Amino acid sequence: MDGTDTEQVLASKWDIPFALFAMIRVVFGDLPIWAKAIVLGLVGFVGVWTAVGWLRGRRSRVR
Repeated sequence: MDGTDTEQVLASKWDIPFALFAMIRVVFGDLPIWAKAIVLGLVGFVGVWTAVGWLRGRRSRVR
């Protein structure tokens, strides 16, 4: 192999995020808008809850 082989494709750092985004789009694509809103609200709530817990834990370690 001399490095000029064009049959091999190198993976980029965006392959996994692109695949996850495509999978989420396919899974949630046919849901009605109210179901998408509920799922998005639950994911947002979990994100905020995790961030608040992380900040509280970080503050308690400083003292």
